[in-house]
Amino acid sequence: MPMAAQHDDELSRRIADLESQLAFQEDTIETLNQLVTQQAGELQLLHHQMRLLGEKFQQISDPEGSSSNDPSQEVPPHY
Repeated sequence: MPMAAQHDDELSRRIADLESQLAFQEDTIETLNQLVTQQAGELQLLHHQMRLLGEKFQQISDPEGSSSNDPSQEVPPHY
């Protein structure tokens, strides 16, 4: 086989390898992009749930409002 033909075959093989690697990388990037998008949605939902839990905790901790900080307003333990 002439030298030029071998060189062309080698270049064709290398180009095919690069195209294969590029296709694999594009697929990987798309998969990672979908995962990041999914996780961003889950994170947003978790932030919302944490805010709601914080509000509920505030309500449970202080059901009567700020007056519970006043000792004269507290009900004695035997009631």
